[in-house]
Amino acid sequence: MTKRNTLIKIILSALFLALAYVMPFLTGQIPEIGAMLCPLHIPVMLCGFICGWKYGLIIGLIVPLLRSLTLGIPPIFPTATSMSFELAAYGVISGLMYNILPKKKIYIYCSLIISMIIGRIIWGIAMFICMGLNNTTFTFNAFILGAFVNALPGIILQIVVIPIIIITLEKINLLKIEKKAI
Repeated sequence: MTKRNTLIKIILSALFLALAYVMPFLTGQIPEIGAMLCPLHIPVMLCGFICGWKYGLIIGLIVPLLRSLTLGIPPIFPTATSMSFELAAYGVISGLMYNILPKKKIYIYCSLIISMIIGRIIWGIAMFICMGLNNTTFTFNAFILGAFVNALPGIILQIVVIPIIIITLEKINLLKIEKKAI
Protein backbone atom coordinates (compact mmCIF):
# COMPACT_ATOMS: atom_id res chain seq x y z
CA MET A 1 0.00 0.00 0.00
CA THR A 2 1.36 3.43 -0.91
CA LYS A 3 1.79 6.27 1.53
CA ARG A 4 -0.93 8.16 -0.34
CA ASN A 5 -3.43 5.30 0.13
CA THR A 6 -2.55 5.07 3.81
CA LEU A 7 -3.05 8.80 4.24
CA ILE A 8 -6.43 8.66 2.46
CA LYS A 9 -7.54 5.78 4.72
CA ILE A 10 -6.45 7.66 7.85
CA ILE A 11 -8.33 10.78 6.73
CA LEU A 12 -11.46 8.76 5.88
CA SER A 13 -11.22 6.95 9.22
CA ALA A 14 -11.10 10.30 11.00
CA LEU A 15 -14.20 11.32 9.04
CA PHE A 16 -16.01 8.14 10.11
CA LEU A 17 -14.94 8.72 13.71
CA ALA A 18 -16.34 12.26 13.56
CA LEU A 19 -19.58 11.01 11.98
CA ALA A 20 -20.00 8.36 14.65
CA TYR A 21 -19.35 10.98 17.32
CA VAL A 22 -22.03 13.43 16.07
CA MET A 23 -24.70 11.13 14.60
CA PRO A 24 -26.30 10.37 18.00
CA PHE A 25 -26.98 14.11 18.35
CA LEU A 26 -29.01 13.95 15.13
CA THR A 27 -30.87 10.72 15.82
CA GLY A 28 -31.48 11.86 19.41
CA GLN A 29 -33.88 14.43 17.97
CA ILE A 30 -36.29 11.54 17.33
CA PRO A 31 -37.20 10.64 20.93
CA GLU A 32 -39.23 7.52 20.15
CA ILE A 33 -36.59 5.67 18.14
CA GLY A 34 -33.40 7.78 18.16
CA ALA A 35 -31.26 5.35 20.16
CA MET A 36 -32.86 2.40 18.38
CA LEU A 37 -31.37 3.63 15.08
CA CYS A 38 -27.92 2.56 16.32
CA PRO A 39 -26.20 5.72 15.05
CA LEU A 40 -22.64 4.61 15.83
CA HIS A 41 -22.92 1.44 13.79
CA ILE A 42 -23.23 2.89 10.27
CA PRO A 43 -20.00 4.94 10.23
CA VAL A 44 -18.03 2.07 11.77
CA MET A 45 -19.28 -0.46 9.23
CA LEU A 46 -18.68 1.98 6.38
CA CYS A 47 -15.14 2.46 7.69
CA GLY A 48 -14.62 -1.31 7.56
CA PHE A 49 -15.98 -1.56 4.01
CA ILE A 50 -14.15 1.48 2.64
CA CYS A 51 -10.90 1.65 4.62
CA GLY A 52 -10.45 -2.00 5.54
CA TRP A 53 -10.68 -4.16 8.60
CA LYS A 54 -7.77 -2.62 10.53
CA TYR A 55 -9.26 0.86 10.37
CA GLY A 56 -12.76 -0.46 11.12
CA LEU A 57 -11.36 -2.22 14.19
CA ILE A 58 -9.68 0.92 15.52
CA ILE A 59 -12.64 3.24 14.91
CA GLY A 60 -15.05 0.66 16.36
CA LEU A 61 -12.98 0.34 19.52
CA ILE A 62 -12.49 4.08 19.96
CA VAL A 63 -15.84 5.71 19.29
CA PRO A 64 -18.01 4.40 22.18
CA LEU A 65 -15.21 4.97 24.69
CA LEU A 66 -14.49 8.45 23.32
CA ARG A 67 -18.15 9.45 23.55
CA SER A 68 -18.36 8.01 27.05
CA LEU A 69 -15.24 9.77 28.29
CA THR A 70 -16.08 13.14 26.73
CA LEU A 71 -19.88 13.22 27.01
CA GLY A 72 -20.72 10.60 29.61
CA ILE A 73 -22.99 8.88 27.08
CA PRO A 74 -23.09 5.89 26.87
CA PRO A 75 -22.01 4.98 30.40
CA ILE A 76 -18.47 3.59 30.36
CA PHE A 77 -19.43 0.33 32.10
CA PRO A 78 -20.99 -1.89 30.90
CA THR A 79 -22.50 -0.10 27.89
CA ALA A 80 -19.55 1.66 26.21
CA THR A 81 -17.22 -1.20 27.04
CA SER A 82 -19.51 -3.78 25.45
CA MET A 83 -20.24 -1.50 22.49
CA SER A 84 -16.50 -1.14 21.84
CA PHE A 85 -16.17 -4.88 21.32
CA GLU A 86 -19.36 -4.96 19.24
CA LEU A 87 -18.37 -2.06 16.99
CA ALA A 88 -14.81 -3.36 16.62
CA ALA A 89 -16.31 -6.65 15.41
CA TYR A 90 -18.49 -4.76 12.90
CA GLY A 91 -15.48 -2.91 11.54
CA VAL A 92 -13.31 -6.02 11.31
CA ILE A 93 -15.89 -8.39 9.86
CA SER A 94 -17.36 -5.93 7.33
CA GLY A 95 -13.85 -5.11 6.08
CA LEU A 96 -12.68 -8.73 5.94
CA MET A 97 -15.82 -10.10 4.31
CA TYR A 98 -15.94 -7.32 1.73
CA ASN A 99 -12.30 -7.99 0.85
CA ILE A 100 -12.65 -11.78 0.73
CA LEU A 101 -16.00 -12.27 -1.01
CA PRO A 102 -16.51 -11.79 -4.76
CA LYS A 103 -17.26 -8.24 -5.88
CA LYS A 104 -20.98 -8.63 -6.62
CA LYS A 105 -23.83 -6.66 -5.09
CA ILE A 106 -25.26 -9.64 -3.23
CA TYR A 107 -21.99 -10.12 -1.37
CA ILE A 108 -22.16 -6.59 0.01
CA TYR A 109 -25.36 -7.68 1.76
CA CYS A 110 -23.72 -10.93 2.86
CA SER A 111 -20.74 -9.05 4.31
CA LEU A 112 -23.08 -6.65 6.10
CA ILE A 113 -25.39 -9.29 7.55
CA ILE A 114 -22.53 -11.53 8.68
CA SER A 115 -20.86 -8.58 10.42
CA MET A 116 -24.16 -7.57 12.04
CA ILE A 117 -24.76 -11.06 13.42
CA ILE A 118 -21.20 -11.56 14.69
CA GLY A 119 -21.10 -8.05 16.17
CA ARG A 120 -24.31 -8.65 18.08
CA ILE A 121 -23.04 -11.98 19.40
CA ILE A 122 -19.80 -10.27 20.52
CA TRP A 123 -21.90 -7.58 22.24
CA GLY A 124 -23.88 -10.29 24.05
CA ILE A 125 -20.72 -12.04 25.22
CA ALA A 126 -19.19 -8.74 26.37
CA MET A 127 -22.39 -7.77 28.23
CA PHE A 128 -22.54 -11.20 29.85
CA ILE A 129 -18.95 -10.83 31.08
CA CYS A 130 -19.39 -7.20 32.19
CA MET A 131 -22.63 -7.94 34.01
CA GLY A 132 -21.00 -10.95 35.69
CA LEU A 133 -18.17 -8.72 36.89
CA ASN A 134 -20.84 -6.41 38.26
CA ASN A 135 -22.56 -9.33 40.06
CA THR A 136 -25.70 -8.96 37.95
CA THR A 137 -27.20 -11.30 35.41
CA PHE A 138 -27.52 -10.90 31.68
CA THR A 139 -30.16 -13.32 30.46
CA PHE A 140 -30.75 -14.70 26.99
CA ASN A 141 -33.99 -12.68 26.89
CA ALA A 142 -32.03 -9.50 27.65
CA PHE A 143 -29.65 -10.40 24.83
CA ILE A 144 -32.47 -10.92 22.31
CA LEU A 145 -34.19 -7.73 23.43
CA GLY A 146 -31.01 -5.61 23.31
CA ALA A 147 -29.42 -7.09 20.21
CA PHE A 148 -32.45 -7.53 17.98
CA VAL A 149 -35.82 -6.29 19.22
CA ASN A 150 -34.78 -2.82 20.44
CA ALA A 151 -32.29 -2.50 17.56
CA LEU A 152 -34.77 -3.43 14.79
CA PRO A 153 -35.09 0.12 13.38
CA GLY A 154 -31.28 0.38 13.27
CA ILE A 155 -30.95 -3.05 11.67
CA ILE A 156 -33.40 -2.07 8.93
CA LEU A 157 -31.65 1.28 8.41
CA GLN A 158 -28.24 -0.42 8.12
CA ILE A 159 -29.50 -3.01 5.63
CA VAL A 160 -30.98 -0.26 3.46
CA VAL A 161 -28.38 2.53 3.71
CA ILE A 162 -24.98 0.80 3.83
CA PRO A 163 -25.33 -1.25 0.61
CA ILE A 164 -26.68 1.81 -1.24
CA ILE A 165 -23.63 3.82 -0.21
CA ILE A 166 -21.13 1.07 -1.08
CA ILE A 167 -22.80 0.27 -4.43
CA THR A 168 -22.90 3.98 -5.31
CA LEU A 169 -19.23 4.44 -4.41
CA GLU A 170 -18.33 1.41 -6.54
CA LYS A 171 -20.45 2.66 -9.44
CA ILE A 172 -18.76 6.06 -9.55
CA ASN A 173 -15.34 4.42 -9.12
CA LEU A 174 -14.54 5.99 -5.76
CA LEU A 175 -13.80 2.56 -4.34
CA LYS A 176 -10.95 0.74 -5.96
CA ILE A 177 -12.07 -2.87 -5.97
CA GLU A 178 -9.02 -5.05 -5.67
CA LYS A 179 -8.49 -8.40 -4.01
CA LYS A 180 -5.72 -8.04 -1.47
CA ALA A 181 -3.90 -10.58 0.61
CA ILE A 182 -4.97 -10.26 4.22
